[in-house]
Amino acid sequence: MKNKIAALIKEDIQVKEALLKSQVSNIHKLAMMMLETVKKGNKILIFGNGGSASDSLHIAAELVGRFKKERKALPAIALSSNTPIITALANDYSFECVFERQVEALGKKGDMALGISTSGKSRNVIRGIEKAIKIKMKTAVLTGKYRGRLFRIADLSICVPSNNTPRVQESHITIGHIVCELIENGL
Repeated sequence: MKNKIAALIKEDIQVKEALLKSQVSNIHKLAMMMLETVKKGNKILIFGNGGSASDSLHIAAELVGRFKKERKALPAIALSSNTPIITALANDYSFECVFERQVEALGKKGDMALGISTSGKSRNVIRGIEKAIKIKMKTAVLTGKYRGRLFRIADLSICVPSNNTPRVQESHITIGHIVCELIENGL
């Protein structure tokens, strides 16, 4: 059991080292994109499924509340948080449109959409980003190793170099924390 624990921690470290080698510049770009958005009085819409939904809630909470410093609340909305809206849209339309419809309702030119998909294949996240593009919002995505449509369409794509869902999710929340800290330091 202890060997398994050590192996899992080592795997996480290896993924983070690969992230360090390949994505530092993109993480900086994400922080600057988000900082510019809120400095201009616009909002950030964040969304994903499952663990990525939890990450969207976590990142939005750090921005609206505080990360490490006392400061003005920042406009961030986790589209994964409103169960009645999600279930109504899934029931009345399809689960594929749950983020697209919310982006349409809440987003405007100058706002930013941050889609999170461990697989990079989540159809509802893709459609949410596509709607944001049509509205002329800034777009960014956090994905795993797969570089499909979601990775290609966003203004900025940060790809965690792993196909192992837990390791990708651990890196996504690390990226979220880094970005929140950089935003606070930039205000």
